[in-house]
Amino acid sequence: MRAKSQKGVPYRYGGRSPEKGFDCSGLAWWSYSQERIGIPRTTKTQYRGGKKISRKGLLPGDLVFFHTVKKSVSHVGVYAGGRKFVHAPRSGKGVRTSSMDNSYWKHRYMGGRRYW
Repeated sequence: MRAKSQKGVPYRYGGRSPEKGFDCSGLAWWSYSQERIGIPRTTKTQYRGGKKISRKGLLPGDLVFFHTVKKSVSHVGVYAGGRKFVHAPRSGKGVRTSSMDNSYWKHRYMGGRRYW
């Protein structure tokens, strides 16, 4: 719910607050920090930590990871349920909800992690 509440906040590389904007890992980091759960700050370190969760086992609040640059993890979102996730996609786009079934995201999915 914390991530969803930031819908429309602009993308900003390195951003981790509603006032200054978010990058993808900053949105995840901020959302968890609002619940007093500490997670690593970058996408790669977030992917390396937590408990691995299968696609079928995802619950709202889990982190979902994708490769958007080459084949290494480069993007994270907060799973919202119903095969949707909240994320800060890129420059010029605000925080939004996207479907994991969208052909772009479906083929780039790398896994889920749980930190709670």
